Amino acid sequence: MGRCSYVLVGAIGAMEQTFGSTCHGAGRQLSRSGAIKACQGRQIDRELLNKSGIIVRAKTRSTLAEEAPEAYKDVSEVVDVVHGAGLSKKVARMRPLGVIKG
Repeated sequence: MGRCSYVLVGAIGAMEQTFGSTCHGAGRQLSRSGAIKACQGRQIDRELLNKSGIIVRAKTRSTLAEEAPEAYKDVSEVVDVVHGAGLSKKVARMRPLGVIKG
């Protein structure tokens, strides 16, 4: 939530080095319980709306905390590594759409 995403295409290096696999996300930096603890008392939905105009919905506040942006590694750094290693090639970088504030 609140971070960019990438479209990647597999590269020959992945077949030679990792049986054709590459990353499918950035990977967690905090456990789910660690993220909930770190985000205690915060209103992540309001933070994302106020900072970036991003609207999120979740069944519970703890779900939002589990998936908070800081719970994950920086996806751009992870993608740079797999791109540089020849496992994937970057096709496009996408960013979340926000609401237009008028």
